[in-house]
Amino acid sequence: MTLQGKRILVTRPAEQAAKLAQMIAAQGGQAVFFPLLEIGAADDPVPLQRAIEQLDDYAFAIFISPNAVAYALPQILAACRWPRGLQAAAIGPSTTVQLAAQGIANVISPAGRFDSEALLELPAFAAEAVAGKRVLLLRGNGGRELLAETLRQRGASVDAVTCYHRSPPADGEPIVSLLRNRQLDALTISSSEGLRNLLALLDTDAFAQLFRLPLFVPHQRIAQVAAELGLSRVVLSAPADAGIIESLCAYNWFAHE
Repeated sequence: MTLQGKRILVTRPAEQAAKLAQMIAAQGGQAVFFPLLEIGAADDPVPLQRAIEQLDDYAFAIFISPNAVAYALPQILAACRWPRGLQAAAIGPSTTVQLAAQGIANVISPAGRFDSEALLELPAFAAEAVAGKRVLLLRGNGGRELLAETLRQRGASVDAVTCYHRSPPADGEPIVSLLRNRQLDALTISSSEGLRNLLALLDTDAFAQLFRLPLFVPHQRIAQVAAELGLSRVVLSAPADAGIIESLCAYNWFAHE
């Protein structure tokens, strides 16, 4: 098989890692888990509760990630029915699938590229479409402000609600040990924040081992951050798990041994 004998680090949050791990196994590889973001409930539940109370007043509800669905939608549906006039939107296909699994259909989502910029390019979020309308943005702590700021510039009233909390791993010893002992053949990184969390955990020896490994990333922004942080063997894949597995399978492992 294409990835036979290869040990691939999967760094997605634990709740989202299974699919990529299964795809790696189907190609004969072994997925090694080390989430670079730990996900939990938001520190303050009040903003989401207030948004739910005003749900009928929003024209759009944008779910930034599958975590936003997991931590916000059950609370919404426990309190009320999804309003007929509320249009759901999602950054990527995994988020859309999770929304559909809980009964939210006809979700607006970009195709081909899954980021805030792609969502903002959709006609539904043009200035003439959102001006004067209220938008509920469901997201984690931190992260980029581009989506909220751009929609406000286009005349929308945006409530950005933190519905889940992201934090770096508490213990870096497992990944340091894997790198020092040369027990990895490649890494997959799905966010710039996760990459920074990884580097913050490493000592000089572990970073030297990381430097020799290919790093598969599904977005140009992550590749740029990796280059700025001194990593040279960066492979930019197509988006999502399917893009990562395609790049892993196409990689010339023998040329880099």
